[in-house]
Amino acid sequence: MWRLIPGQALASREWDGEAVLYNDLSGSTHLLDGAVIDLLHALRDRPDTTVGLAERLAGRFEVEGDLVAAIGDMLSALAGLDLIESC
Repeated sequence: MWRLIPGQALASREWDGEAVLYNDLSGSTHLLDGAVIDLLHALRDRPDTTVGLAERLAGRFEVEGDLVAAIGDMLSALAGLDLIESC
């Protein structure tokens, strides 16, 4: 299971498939793919597994190959940015 790190208010602005995200806990600003923002919004709604997220977001992502693996890669990257954590 994955969730947003508690206590953060993530502010983002999107355009042309990219987004800028500000993390108020760390003070960091990130340039992210629009699909990653969709993933963060899904986790903001409720924690979920990698497979659960793939099922919820399948219609929103255009991925060649394994969607679960692609979402797993995105989750690992977001965890590395201290935006999400496993729970």
